Amino acid sequence: MEYTRLGRTGLDVSRLCLGCLNFGSGQEWMMNDRAGSIDVIERALELGINFFDTANAYSNGESESILGEAIAGHDREELVLATKVYFDMGDGPNKGGLSRKHILDQVEGSLDRLNTDYIDLYQIHRWDDETPLEETLSALDYLVESGKVRYLGASTMAGWQFSKALYTADIEGYERFACLQPEYNLVDRHEEANLLPICADEGVGVVPWSPLAGGFLAGKYDRDGDVPTGSRAETDDYTQNRFTDENWRVLDAVRAIADEKAASPAQVSLAWLLHKDVVDAPIVGARRIDHLEENVDALSVELTEDEVARLEEPLFPQWPVEGKD
Repeated sequence: MEYTRLGRTGLDVSRLCLGCLNFGSGQEWMMNDRAGSIDVIERALELGINFFDTANAYSNGESESILGEAIAGHDREELVLATKVYFDMGDGPNKGGLSRKHILDQVEGSLDRLNTDYIDLYQIHRWDDETPLEETLSALDYLVESGKVRYLGASTMAGWQFSKALYTADIEGYERFACLQPEYNLVDRHEEANLLPICADEGVGVVPWSPLAGGFLAGKYDRDGDVPTGSRAETDDYTQNRFTDENWRVLDAVRAIADEKAASPAQVSLAWLLHKDVVDAPIVGARRIDHLEENVDALSVELTEDEVARLEEPLFPQWPVEGKD
């Protein structure tokens, strides 16, 4: 395993982060297997992955509790646990958002489920238009000062919102966001025209989610073929929405380079991300141990400048894009 610093912090994280969205129940594409989920986490630890990303809203806390159980007995000081807050955690007017109340309530639940005294990286899952930014930043700053949280992060927002959050934290003397989670992969490159230039300029770490576009870039789907039974695209619009002519051309390039290198499409797609200077650690969401091992082997795939250009040629990054805000 390779390691890198998260943004400008002194925190060392593995070049791949294990995403824990799949470790829960409620959706057909999830693992729906607690023991099997723990096996995947255990294998990730054996492979040297020390960075794990979850959220309180993933299966209403089930993902956090699975991760907490899996890491029991391991060296906590070497693990980097990341979770998130924003989405509703029940019915009622104060069960969601980024108010001081919701943040302080939810961090306690996450700590309990993760079975830990502190969270390494606490992230706002979305932007909250209904809560003053200063209230949110003040609550997050308090968590760092109290020792319950080590670093702060954010996810999925417009560039002007993230810039506002950074300069407000600087002006008011609050802890600033150390990293950002954007949707970023070979067919979702809109953040190149939105958030990534800000992160590069501000020294903010980048931890992309959906690096394989919901499995589309893993090469399991064919332009003229039926959707495989049991695949995510069978029940999830997120993956089905990637079935466009432009994206199929990207996948054609991925498959061609994969064949040339005796690698898999997933490995080439991850290698492209790992070759981006702004990217610290893509979040891989493997549901099977063999897929996890395949993803880790992407670290050894080298791409030339010409190969990177071939992968990028079919698509031009634009912001905003339809359906995203």
